[in-house]
Amino acid sequence: MASLDSFGAKTQLSVGGASYEIYDITKVPGSERLPFSLKILLENLLRTEDGANITADHITALGSWDPNAEPSVEIQFTPARVLMQDFTGVPCVVDLATMREAVRDLGGDAAKVNPLAPAELVIDHSVIADVFGRPDAFERNVEIEYGRNRERYQFLRWGQTAFNEFKVVPPGTGIVHQVNIEHLARVVMPRGGVAYPDTLVGTDSHTTMVNGLGVLGWGVGGIEAEAAMLGQPVSMLIPRVVGFKLNGSLPDGATATDLVLTITQMLRKHGVVGKFVEFYGSGVGAVPLANRATIGNMSPEFGSTCAIFPIDGETVRYLQLTGRSAEQVALVEAYARQQGLWHDPAAAEPSYSEYLELDLATVVPSIAGPKRPQDRVALTDAKTAFRSALPDYVSDDGVDEEIAESFPASDPPASNANASPGRAHKPTPVTIDGNTFELDHGAVVIASITSCTNTSNPQVMVGAALLARKAVERGLAAKPWVKTTLAPGSKVVMDYYEKAGLLPYLEKLGFHLVGYGCVTCIGNSGPLPEQISAAVQAEDLAVVSVLSGNRNFEGRINPDVKMNYLASPPLVVAYAIAGSMDIDLARDPLGVDQNGDPVYLGDIWPSPQEVQEVIDGAVSAEMFAKGYSDVFAGDERWRSLPTPAGDTFEWAADSTYVRKPPYFEGMAASPAPVSDIAGARVLAKLGDSVTTDHISPAGSIKPDSPAGLYLSSHGVDRKDFNSYGSRRGNHEVMIRGTFANIRLRNQVAPGTEGGFTRDFTVDGAPVTTIYDASVNYQAAGVPLVILAGKEYGSGSSRDWAAKGTALLGVKAVIAESYERIHRSNLIGMGVLPLQFPAGASATSLGLTGEETFTISGVTALNDGTTPRTVTVSTDTGVTFDAVVRIDTPGEADYYRHGGILHYVLRKMLAA
Repeated sequence: MASLDSFGAKTQLSVGGASYEIYDITKVPGSERLPFSLKILLENLLRTEDGANITADHITALGSWDPNAEPSVEIQFTPARVLMQDFTGVPCVVDLATMREAVRDLGGDAAKVNPLAPAELVIDHSVIADVFGRPDAFERNVEIEYGRNRERYQFLRWGQTAFNEFKVVPPGTGIVHQVNIEHLARVVMPRGGVAYPDTLVGTDSHTTMVNGLGVLGWGVGGIEAEAAMLGQPVSMLIPRVVGFKLNGSLPDGATATDLVLTITQMLRKHGVVGKFVEFYGSGVGAVPLANRATIGNMSPEFGSTCAIFPIDGETVRYLQLTGRSAEQVALVEAYARQQGLWHDPAAAEPSYSEYLELDLATVVPSIAGPKRPQDRVALTDAKTAFRSALPDYVSDDGVDEEIAESFPASDPPASNANASPGRAHKPTPVTIDGNTFELDHGAVVIASITSCTNTSNPQVMVGAALLARKAVERGLAAKPWVKTTLAPGSKVVMDYYEKAGLLPYLEKLGFHLVGYGCVTCIGNSGPLPEQISAAVQAEDLAVVSVLSGNRNFEGRINPDVKMNYLASPPLVVAYAIAGSMDIDLARDPLGVDQNGDPVYLGDIWPSPQEVQEVIDGAVSAEMFAKGYSDVFAGDERWRSLPTPAGDTFEWAADSTYVRKPPYFEGMAASPAPVSDIAGARVLAKLGDSVTTDHISPAGSIKPDSPAGLYLSSHGVDRKDFNSYGSRRGNHEVMIRGTFANIRLRNQVAPGTEGGFTRDFTVDGAPVTTIYDASVNYQAAGVPLVILAGKEYGSGSSRDWAAKGTALLGVKAVIAESYERIHRSNLIGMGVLPLQFPAGASATSLGLTGEETFTISGVTALNDGTTPRTVTVSTDTGVTFDAVVRIDTPGEADYYRHGGILHYVLRKMLAA
C-alpha cells in the first residue's frame, strides 16, 4: 500500500457495520471532469504513491489531463489481480517455476517467487469438440480432454499448492471471462481493510469483457501478466479516451451481437488503437449488463485498450442476480457513489478526447465475415456479400451455367440446397450413414454456439433456444452436413435451459452440449466428419463456418474451412437449418413445414417479450450461487489427479507438454550492454494485418509440420497430438509452430502459403520451413529480422507470438504500425520493435527480403536514454531511419535487461 499521501486523500468509508480505508479521488484538482476510467487510474496512483515510481507529479498530471493532447506522460498502473486462461496461463506457471530455479541457482530464495497479487486461472481452452450431435458428447469430450491434458492439469494442480495467491478453476466449469463476470470480479476490492476499485490484467485479450461490469482491465501478454503477479506495475502512457454516447434502445429483432458488430465496425473505422473507449449517455441505462459485457468483450476487435461502462443500477442488479453477497453489493454502490464513479446521465458529461454517438434504434440484424470481425454485413445484404467474396476463395471462379439455367434462384432443387445461379459451383456428392447429399461452395459445415462473447448473455441464448423450438415445431431440421455444437460459457446456461424446457429443441437440431469452453472460436472446433473433410479437400471447396464468437480470422476456426462468419446464437441456429451462406434469410424460406408451406426466419424469430418471459421465469440468483458455491474444487476427475509437491517442480524428461524453457540459461546477475544488430537476414517479409494468429502457434498440429515431426519423434501418436494451445508449456513444440499458420504468406518465399521461407545459409537459398531455416541461421550466428506492414500483431494477446519470435533468433521487427500488446510483448522478450518512417514501407523502399541488414544506434540505450530513431542499412544500398517503438522508460529497462522476466528476476535478487 501507499507510503505517501500527498493529497490528503486517505479517509474512511462506512458500509453497514464495516469501515474501510479509501483514497478519495475528489481530493485531486480536476478529478471531477475526468472520464470514469481515468478516475479509476487516479485512485490507483493515489493508493500506490511511493515518491519514486509513483509521485505527486504523476497524480497531478492525471488530474490535469488534457483530453486533446497526445499521450506523453508515463504512469505506473498496479492492477488489483491477474486473470488467466489455461492456454496462456500454463506458460506463466512454467515461467514462474523456472524463475524459482533461476533465483535458487543465482543464490537467492526460490520461495520469494510467488504471486503478490491474487491470480486466478480458469481452464477453458482445452476442450475440443471431437464428439458432437449426440447426448453423450459432453462426457466423451471431457474424457478425451483429461486424457490429452493430464500432464498439464497435474502441473496446474502443483502450481495451485506451491504458489500463494494462485487459484485454479478446473475444467468443465465455464469460459474464463464469463466466470469472471459471474463470480470472480469484485467491482470493488475489500482487502486488508482497504476498499478500492477492482482492476486487472489478463492473459487473454478478451479480458475486457469485465469492462461491462465497470471493472477496468485489459489483456496483456503472459510475460506482462507474470510481472504483474510478481508485483511489477504496468507501465503505460495516460491514454486518450473516446467517449461513445448511446441513445435510445434496441429495436425488436436486433440482438446484442448486432449491436456489438455495429460498434466494432464504427470504432475500427474511427481508429481507437491504444485508446480507452468509454460509454456514456442516456442509452447506457437501456443496455443490459450482459449486452455491456458482449460489447466489452469485443474491444480487441476494434483495437482499443478497453471498452468500459460505468457503474450504475444495472451493475448492482447484475451483482445481485449472480449471487454476490449483500455486503459486497452494498459496498460497490456506496463506494461508487462516494468516489464519483456512479453513472448519472443527467450530470455534467466528462471530458473526452474524441466523440462518437449511436442511436441504438438504428441497429439492424447483422453478421461479420468472411475473415474479420469488423467486416459487418447487414443480414439483408448477406447473400450478396457472400457472392462478392466467394471468388477470392475458389480456384475456379466461373459459374456452372448448366446449374444456373436449370432452376430459378428462389427455387433450388431439394437435393442441392447449396446450389443457386450466379456464382461458382462445384456440387460434390457425399454419403454419410446412407444419406447422400451434395456439398458445394458456401455450404455451412460448422454452426456453433460458442465463445465468451455471447454465451454470457441470456437474451441471445434464450433467443436461440426459442428459435429452435419454433423451428422444430414447424418440422425444420439442420442440414446433414452441418457440424452443430453448443458450448455455453457456464453451467448456469444449461440450468436455465433445462428449467425452461428448451434443451430438447436445441438437441433435436443437433445442438448438444459439447463442453463448457471456448471451443470453435479458438480453433478447437474439432475435425469435420471424415467424408465431409475428404470432399472439401479433394474438390477444394470454399465451405463456411457460422459461430457466435468474436474471432473469424483466416485459418483459425478449422483447417478445412475457408470462410468464417460471426453471428448471434439465433442466427447460428438459422444457418444450421439453411445449410448455406447463399441464402437471403430476410426473404428466402428456410424450408417447408409438415404441410409443405414455406417457413421464413421471421416466422420463427422470437419476440423480445417471449425471450424476457423465459428469462424472468428461468434465470435466478440461486442458480449462480449453487453453480459457484465450490468453484475451485472441481469434479471427481480433477480431485483424483495425483498432485506433485515441493517448492520447485520436478520436470519430467519425457514430457511433451511441460518442459523447462531456456530463457534464463547463462543469465548473469547483471545485464550485459545492448548492442547494434549486424549481418541480419530476413526470416519473413509480411503484408498488412498480420495477426498474432498468423504468428503464434494455434489450432491443430499437422503431422508433416516441424512440430508434428517433433512429437512423432518423441513417440506421440498422431491422434494424441492435441492442439498447439494445449502444448504451450513445451517450448520445443511452440517454436516449431511459430509463423506456421497455413494462411501465412511470406513474400521472401513467393508462391508459398504457410510457414515457409528461404534459407540463405544454403547455396541457392532453397525454400524450407521457417523453423528449419532459423536453426541454420542461429547455428551460423546470423541474427534475424521480420519485415511487416500495417497493424502487425493485431488480434489476441498471444505471448507465444513474441516468445516464439525471440526463440527463432529474431532480434528486431520493422513494421509500418503495431498492435499495442504485441509490440509490448516483443520488448518483453528482448526483441526490438522498429517502425518504418511515416509513409514508407518495405515495398516503397524496394526491400525484397533478400538483403542483409545492419541496425545502428541501438547502443544509445546503454546511456539510460531511448533513441528516437536508429539507422537501418542494407548491403544493397538502402538506408533509412527507423522509429524506435520503445515507448516508455519502463519498456527501455526491460529491453536493456533482455526481457521483462530477466528484469523482474534481477530485482528479486537485489531485494
